[in-house]
Amino acid sequence: MFIFQYTEECRSGMYPPNGPTFKGDVAWYTVNLDLPPSKRWTDIITDKKNDVSSYITVSAIRDLADAFVPSGKLIDLVDKDLPLMVDTLPYPFNEEIRGIASVSGVPLGEVVLFNVFYEVFTVCTSLVAEDVNGSLIHARNLDFGLFMGWDLKNRSWIITEKLKPLVVNIDFRHNNQTVFKSTNFAGYVGMLTGIHPHSFTLTMNERFSLDGGYIGILEWILGKRDGMWMRFLTRSVLENATSYESAKALLSDTKLLAPAYFILGGNQPGQACIITRSRTHSINPLELDVKNGRWYVLETNYDHWKEPLFLDDRRTPAMKCMNQTTQAVSFDTTVYDVLSTKPVLNKLTTYTTLMEVSKGTLESYIRDCPNPCLKTEPLQNISPTFFIKQSK
Repeated sequence: MFIFQYTEECRSGMYPPNGPTFKGDVAWYTVNLDLPPSKRWTDIITDKKNDVSSYITVSAIRDLADAFVPSGKLIDLVDKDLPLMVDTLPYPFNEEIRGIASVSGVPLGEVVLFNVFYEVFTVCTSLVAEDVNGSLIHARNLDFGLFMGWDLKNRSWIITEKLKPLVVNIDFRHNNQTVFKSTNFAGYVGMLTGIHPHSFTLTMNERFSLDGGYIGILEWILGKRDGMWMRFLTRSVLENATSYESAKALLSDTKLLAPAYFILGGNQPGQACIITRSRTHSINPLELDVKNGRWYVLETNYDHWKEPLFLDDRRTPAMKCMNQTTQAVSFDTTVYDVLSTKPVLNKLTTYTTLMEVSKGTLESYIRDCPNPCLKTEPLQNISPTFFIKQSK
């Protein structure tokens, strides 16, 4: 018996967020990039200290370790060996991680793992759409926690629920001016979702592959460090790129530790694409082409030229709902409706983010998928490699 998501007709009238799928707003914080890296996250971690400490030390690390190495030996390696790994990570991320460990009181090795395990397994839905006026809307659901513990009583993924209190919106500032904004997890220094206001928007989705994050991380540990961590690359692009074109070049050409999908939107009509990455190069990029009817691009976790995995098909219902809206798409209604329709919204969904580059706006909301959300209960003995093998 496998996981089958509950499918429903396209939702409408979901915005402004309310009702059982809405679990709360996301609080805003500021990170001052002019501070020493070790001090940048102090305010966020101090405010979220109990949530961060509880999540990292009690749930995430041990559940993650048990998911991939059931013997329990991985946690010993985390506490003894991973602190040494922080010295190999690029600056300033290594110093930011040290600062987070110091303020939170969480062992350094466990903070390191918290910052690298998203390199391995994240399932998401991202889209960029161009409306009839040529304005671009970028939105995503961030899904995380598959295979990492199922709560039978509450019928939910354990880590998914424990992540939700850690979701934060962050305004990264330099010289008291916004450089970029992101939706993030407190204590996690990489970027999964962000906007460089009036220039470009960016989200990252996991790409399953046998030559995946496991291999890249192992090579890094063994000393082969010519690839970039995906989440550090997106952070660097959001912080340093100044245009859609420069962001696109960096995301397409930088060697990576793991395959990925980068979903990028610009500030001009026609500027949106899905960059499908192997560890070394871009493969078959998909661009907006409004004249030929492609007024949006949409990515889940499967190559756009292949059929999605049958038991994880979020693409088909999402595209069905987007097509029903026609190009009369809007930032505050139809896109949120699409991302609120099961199974695009599912038990793994932690947050939904909406971005509009022309206004420099980013909105995020904590989500819930009330039952019925699954047609069957998931089994714990489904291996993460099942998805990788099926998507070769």
